[in-house]
Amino acid sequence: METNLFLTQSPNLEIYQTHDLRKWIGIYLHACRSRNLAGGTIEFYSKKLGAFSRFCLEHNVANIPQISADLIRQFLIILTESGHRPAGVHCYYRSIKTFLKWYERETEPDGWRNPINKVDAPFVPLEPLDPVSIETIKALLETCKRGKLSDARDKASLLVLLDTGMRLAEFLSLNMDDVDPITGMILIRSGKGRKPRNVYLGDKSRQVLRRYVKERKDYNPALWVSKSGERLTETGLRMMLRRRAAQAGVPVPSPHDFRRAFAIERWRAGVDILTLSKLMGHTSLQVLNRYLKQIGEDLERAAKQSSPVDRNF
Repeated sequence: METNLFLTQSPNLEIYQTHDLRKWIGIYLHACRSRNLAGGTIEFYSKKLGAFSRFCLEHNVANIPQISADLIRQFLIILTESGHRPAGVHCYYRSIKTFLKWYERETEPDGWRNPINKVDAPFVPLEPLDPVSIETIKALLETCKRGKLSDARDKASLLVLLDTGMRLAEFLSLNMDDVDPITGMILIRSGKGRKPRNVYLGDKSRQVLRRYVKERKDYNPALWVSKSGERLTETGLRMMLRRRAAQAGVPVPSPHDFRRAFAIERWRAGVDILTLSKLMGHTSLQVLNRYLKQIGEDLERAAKQSSPVDRNF
């Protein structure tokens, strides 16, 4: 595959004498590895730039100096027309911008003007992000009462996802040693940007998780395992959610829907924005604002309850 070619390509002296787009993408990813960026970050750049490279070749553009601002705009338009969401299109834009800025610094080309400087970033509306409802989660939990190990695992995983707001990769990479069964503290060793942080389970989630771990008979250090005893994968988790949703007769939630529900429920419980941002591993409040934009009714109720006029006159 093209992405694999990019990821395995190494620089040599000849590359500095050419402007071949695909080769320079390979060098860029090599530079990302030398900076010790996370594997997921490198794969992200590889996929986005790979798609842009294929688009350029379809338009007979093989060299970087041939790339124009209008070509980049056409690429972004096609992404939108093919069904990509605004945030997704913005990811492609950021990848292209980062790559071309790096190329400019790396080669210092004479007379070349970076086309990305003429391309405005795609607008990303601050749309509310729908969480999984508490009613849906309760219905899913009702299907986990047959007494099998898979029921114990699924019940624990549903509660842990809601109680911690973990990202999918963070959830799947957990080991049993990362969980303190007494305090309910969970160490996320490598969050986004390789930043560790702690999250915390409530008493009920901690008790359910302890019962699941106690029923385990395998020696896999992974916290979440499949029926075959291997570490649970993203595909396995999504299959579980589809199966439980079908049994409960509710819409199928995504793992990330639990993260959104975590944000809203914690906010409703009185957790302040900065603390909530740290619990979720955010480096800024922008994404969190999208999560919390869903709670218009809460804001209306809070505004009415705290009216200065009503309280003082």
